Amino acid sequence: MEKVLVTGGSGFIGSHITEQLLKEHYQVAVLDNLTTGHLSNIEGLPIDFYQEDITHPEAIEVIKSINPDYIIHLAAQVSVAESVSDFLNDENINIRGSLHVIKAASECGVKKIVFASSAAVYGNPDYLPVDTRHQTNPGSPYGLTKLTVENYLKLAYDLYGIEYCVLRYSNVYGPRQDAKGEGGVVSIFSDLLTSGTAPVIFGDGEQSRDFIYVGDVASANIQALKAQSNVCLNVSNGFSITVNELFAEMKKVTNSTISPIYQDERPGDIRHSTLSNEETKKILNWEPKIPLGEGLEKTISYYKKEMNT
Repeated sequence: MEKVLVTGGSGFIGSHITEQLLKEHYQVAVLDNLTTGHLSNIEGLPIDFYQEDITHPEAIEVIKSINPDYIIHLAAQVSVAESVSDFLNDENINIRGSLHVIKAASECGVKKIVFASSAAVYGNPDYLPVDTRHQTNPGSPYGLTKLTVENYLKLAYDLYGIEYCVLRYSNVYGPRQDAKGEGGVVSIFSDLLTSGTAPVIFGDGEQSRDFIYVGDVASANIQALKAQSNVCLNVSNGFSITVNELFAEMKKVTNSTISPIYQDERPGDIRHSTLSNEETKKILNWEPKIPLGEGLEKTISYYKKEMNT
């Protein structure tokens, strides 16, 4: 049975990947410092858990002791706003931490690293939908650190022969996303609407995003383990809606009459983002299966249960 290490595997996306890996009969190890991840996300799963921080050099030896066949690397600082306010911390986690993972992989014969990157590497797009041939021009430290790790992975293949697959995520949403921490707009809206609180929309709400359900992201990661190596792919729905449209859709699902509060837009935020996924569908033999409406219902249902408990 092949072993997959998921860094950040008790977090929002990582826990869904961990579950799907087990369904596909992989042996799974999770490495997480529990800063934003929660043990409750992986409670009861037959995995090996290691509480370790990828920024610590000791993580290299821990990963080598796990001796995985594959690594899905998600552990990261994922807030654009926090990267702007503290780019040294962003660099420490996203670059230095990733280099520890890559070094460990090079020393224990890992077959492939699947890396969670982001649409943020493109910056403000020149055209939509953005394909992977689009220039990369990050508008935030977060996007820059993700792009830097992509380049390190390319170099690591040339120097050490570690195969890789870079997955550039659009806006991921779904159950277990932390509305209080790194939360995306869907989790924040879900949390506030279910508690009867008016959410804040930054800017005029006409900025658009490509939202993809977390279960579809998890399946893309698992397909990437055995698919073509040394590629960079977008993981997205391939269409976008505005934040105002999203809010209106979520009001319908929650039967809410609340109106949002508008505030100034945040520095580093991209105006419009839609990622092309045509290449991803072919190379990974994958496509998103959860429509936005269904995904929002699943997400809001999760937050309602959380509030009741």
